[in-house]
Amino acid sequence: MVTPPDAAVVLRSMGERAVLAEVADLAAVVRLHAALAADPPGGIDDLVPAARTVLVCFDPARIAAASVRSWIRSAAERPTDDPEPGLLVEVPLRYDGVDLDDTAALLGIPAADLVSRHAAAEWSVAFTGFAPGFAYLVSAHWPFDVPRLDQPRTRVPAGAVGLAAGFTGAYPRETPGGWRLIASTDAVLFDPDATHPVLLPPRARVRFVPERSRVEVPRAPDAPAAPRSATRDAVDSPPAPAPATLARDGGRPALRILDPGAATTVQDLGRPHRAALGVARSGALDRVALRTANRLVGNDEGAAGLEILLGGWHARAETDTWVCVTGAFLEVRVDEVPVDLYAPLLVPAGSELSIGVARLGLRSYLAVRGGVEGAAVMDSRARDSLAGLGPAPLRTGDLVRAGVPASAIPSVDVFPWTVPPSTIDVALAEGPRADWFAPRALATLFAEPWTVSADLDRVGIRLDGPVLERIRPGELPSEGMTPGALQVPPHGRPVVLLADGPVTGGYPVIAVATEAGTSALAQARPGDTVRFRRA
Repeated sequence: MVTPPDAAVVLRSMGERAVLAEVADLAAVVRLHAALAADPPGGIDDLVPAARTVLVCFDPARIAAASVRSWIRSAAERPTDDPEPGLLVEVPLRYDGVDLDDTAALLGIPAADLVSRHAAAEWSVAFTGFAPGFAYLVSAHWPFDVPRLDQPRTRVPAGAVGLAAGFTGAYPRETPGGWRLIASTDAVLFDPDATHPVLLPPRARVRFVPERSRVEVPRAPDAPAAPRSATRDAVDSPPAPAPATLARDGGRPALRILDPGAATTVQDLGRPHRAALGVARSGALDRVALRTANRLVGNDEGAAGLEILLGGWHARAETDTWVCVTGAFLEVRVDEVPVDLYAPLLVPAGSELSIGVARLGLRSYLAVRGGVEGAAVMDSRARDSLAGLGPAPLRTGDLVRAGVPASAIPSVDVFPWTVPPSTIDVALAEGPRADWFAPRALATLFAEPWTVSADLDRVGIRLDGPVLERIRPGELPSEGMTPGALQVPPHGRPVVLLADGPVTGGYPVIAVATEAGTSALAQARPGDTVRFRRA
């Protein structure tokens, strides 16, 4: 069946690297997403469908924002064939959720009726988000709009199945959550090492099968194998994860960890092209610092290195090893002899390398010549703290192995760098929901200083300061998010999403930090001041 073009698509800026396309309803989202995914131009990095929007992420070095907007409008204006239904996946459930009886009472029906309606409906995956493999399922046969819990739980177990608004969904791993839990499943919803990592991909059809005993759920054997172009793979149906370049125990021994400090993780430039599966970009928070460290030891800019929180780090060289330390301002020593930051440094075998406690800034980056080796998960060695992807944080005794260098170490007498300031200047580009706020809220955002709170991690940073007044009440349907997005929860103070932040969210985004501004925020410490300016 051919569907007429949608009446209108509203394009909203989402910073310097994304455009949010807003349409009338979820059916229009499915059509627009299918049209965009069918033939994306070069430079399109991700397409993220959500309740009423499709987030289009792009690389401004390869395609102009104006070209992206023109392409979206063209796709929205032409008639399209209705997308083919996806594969059918049967998911066994035990209707044993802690909120089953209360939810049924809230809807004014017996619990048995709620169970039978939920099991009888054929569901489809509208979009994914919140966490890798978390599918938002809808059904034409589901009439209920279920409110979320007033206070989200701090812990929802993996496999819990819940209801919220008109959706149902299953939690792939233990996370906080505010959906009303009516059932549970033992199905593996997300397996990063599988050929198809997500059990319930976009447009899949889902049938829930009530069970009394635990049973195995086979992966659907009829997964579609339609021809794909390399470009389409990048934005619609990502290829299977590539194996690591070297085995888990491969590579040259480089450094033995004697003290990992507060936290040390392996980070590269992350996992692009996976947001439609609910997988965040992740990777180094201060991308500028990691890229610089890699260049100074002759690595590719995206090679994996170590992200060291607050310093206090200590290691021994197993073989002669070239390294470079960038990022936070601190003292680096080899066998108690001070050495320079932002300079290639040879650590002889048997010597000890120590990184002192950060005086300014928060995160240091240590590049090892050849890059940090190890098993890749979905084409990246980055540790995603929210999703639990990638290698675990380093511990005392761990061995860091190095790969093959990309090029010679550059001849650099001095590399220009600055000490991370305690007042951080961040350029902001336009956000898609600025019109949800009073005009004075935008003026306040740029005029007032903001204080970095103690609530900060790799997912985001909460800022303390004046309240940003909203003029539009109500909840925002979930829509795509990017690192650098300034979400404003109901309390009125912004939260800046960082690399491990969720790929969808339900708080309005008033503005988006540039990539340089997001890197600068990676060095923000509790009590530091942030000042925003217009990009």
